[in-house]
Amino acid sequence: MSLSKSDYLLFLKHPAWMWLKKHDKRKLPEIDENTQAIFDAGHLFEKYAEQLFPGGVTLGFDTDNFDTYLSLPARTKKALDEGASTIFQGRFESGNITCICDVIVKVDDRTVDLYEIKSSTKAKLLHEHDLAFQLVVLERCGYTIRNIKVMHANNTYIRQGDIDVHQLVVTEDMTDIVKEKREDTKDHITQALAVMESLTIPNISPSHVKFQSMGEWLSIYKTLVSVPQGSIYNLCRLNEKLTEELEDRKISMIADIPVDIKLHPRQKMQVRATKENKVLIQGTDIKQFLSQFIFPLYFLDYETLANVVPEFDGFHPYQQIPFQYSLHIMDTPGGDLQHVGYLHKEKSNPVPALSKSLASHIGPVGTVIVWHESFEKGRNVEMGELLPEFHAFYRSMNERVLDLKTPFSEGWYIHKDFLGSASIKDVLPVLVSELSYAALDIHEGTSAQRIWMETVLEGKNTSERVKVFQDLDDYCTLDTLAMVRIYEKLVALF
Repeated sequence: MSLSKSDYLLFLKHPAWMWLKKHDKRKLPEIDENTQAIFDAGHLFEKYAEQLFPGGVTLGFDTDNFDTYLSLPARTKKALDEGASTIFQGRFESGNITCICDVIVKVDDRTVDLYEIKSSTKAKLLHEHDLAFQLVVLERCGYTIRNIKVMHANNTYIRQGDIDVHQLVVTEDMTDIVKEKREDTKDHITQALAVMESLTIPNISPSHVKFQSMGEWLSIYKTLVSVPQGSIYNLCRLNEKLTEELEDRKISMIADIPVDIKLHPRQKMQVRATKENKVLIQGTDIKQFLSQFIFPLYFLDYETLANVVPEFDGFHPYQQIPFQYSLHIMDTPGGDLQHVGYLHKEKSNPVPALSKSLASHIGPVGTVIVWHESFEKGRNVEMGELLPEFHAFYRSMNERVLDLKTPFSEGWYIHKDFLGSASIKDVLPVLVSELSYAALDIHEGTSAQRIWMETVLEGKNTSERVKVFQDLDDYCTLDTLAMVRIYEKLVALF
């Protein structure tokens, strides 16, 4: 077995993660469609960044043909020996460590510049370790590395017309930072090789997680061992330091966490609700919150698209652009419920048509109810800036927004089965069990975004467009209906 760059980064995140990839890959989750969509977006950005190196030679390999991977080092050497000055996706190997470099620019026969292309909007700590691993491999192959740089997306770039790759891509020098990691990286490589060659999996405890990978590892960990509902591994905002402290003190259940353990306020709420095993309600705060609601009530939710390469003029990388909304309207307390919505179905900027539709249904008076207000209000500000004719409308909306998540995020309504979360996906099944996202073909917003982009922007799913649009309608509609039913549950308390 060889240790690749991706293997090494998994080792840094959790040694057992890398071991499983090498020895028992079936226990790791397969790449799902949403993750693949992220990879695809990254590959698209990579192609734009490569335009900054005219004349570069693209190598790489076919994922369906392993022989093309095995032959890649020889093909890389051949291209360099034959005078290629810039190589994309070349592979280098020394002994049992190997890496594929995004961009190698030859300075002279044994000196190169190294570039890593990342679709993020800034260089991150893990990128430094990524490049440090490549540095060690290249040096062991006999190369001197002059410059080390990260190329990432410029989140201040605003598209106008054709993509301006010089504005879209930012190049950040990381030479000194990466070279300072050289010796530590050599030590980590030695440790990773020992783990890779071991026949025994390392300690799988989440206490060994690094680089903010707790959520990802916990999802794997819970497939490796049985984790009961009240386990400490279901404590919200869990991190490696707290996990280590709890494990060292032999505390396995949330209900057994003592008062001297330092916890985040949301963790304290979860622990208290679990220990008391009852719903904790601060009625005065909830009643005061509900008293702010002015009829008619507008329960609003957006679905949005986002991509590293802006799809339309006027937008920047990763800007969330609403392509759909659902709106439930309640004119009077206990009155009939009306539902309206909009779903953009053309390959064009959805904001003008969506804004026109929304403005025709939301009047100048009444509370606009959302879940996680910073998101909806942020989109309203952006759409108002993009379309001056709707600026006053969106400003008025934002002045009337109330966040239905507040009673749950502030701890005025706590249930142990929320597991410390204030997400509507966690609150709804506890309070309104008859409504369920599980019954839908689209279960969460990331999938809605991906499916709409594939169908409308990329022209996929052509034979299923009618069903796709119905699925999107069903999902977005449930988001606002869920808010209605949760609101009614709160009102029924008094």
